[in-house]
Amino acid sequence: MINFDNLIKKIIKPLVKFPDDVKINHQETSEFHEYILSTNPKDVGRVIGKRGRVAQTIRTIIYSVHVTDNKRVKLIIDGGK
Repeated sequence: MINFDNLIKKIIKPLVKFPDDVKINHQETSEFHEYILSTNPKDVGRVIGKRGRVAQTIRTIIYSVHVTDNKRVKLIIDGGK
């Protein structure tokens, strides 16, 4: 399976002012591989974008990657550390 942590970081880090504050936590549920993205609170707007367009684009890229098991990938953007 592809390393989603690295994929998400490669997409997010160029967008933010504080790339060292980008953290990803992985949780598995019965239906999803959940990736919780934490950034510096000052960078949340950059990650979400106007009307959520940046966040939607990021999710489209991540969701388009084929996963070998029957679970889907889910990206959650958390504004705090």
